[in-house]
Amino acid sequence: MNWAHHAIDGLQRGETVQIRPRGHSMKGRVNGGDWVTVAPITSVQVDDVVLVRVKGNVYLHLVKAIDKDRYQIGNNRGGINGWVGINAILGKAIKIGG
Repeated sequence: MNWAHHAIDGLQRGETVQIRPRGHSMKGRVNGGDWVTVAPITSVQVDDVVLVRVKGNVYLHLVKAIDKDRYQIGNNRGGINGWVGINAILGKAIKIGG
């Protein structure tokens, strides 16, 4: 979570933040090293890229499905992290790259 700690703090204060995630799980949507602008959530839809806490881990992953008040989180390579409530979604990507 260290890479996202400052972002989470800012989002909890209602600020829009920038992060630069590493890794390959979102390749094609968010490539390792891309700057990503993340804003506090106002709504969440399937296919949104979100900063989310799942089972104690923080990810910048996709909303794969919505079932009432539950959100299924997964990566861009077919992996599924699990289902979370809205409180686990910390922010939503509003700009990727640049």
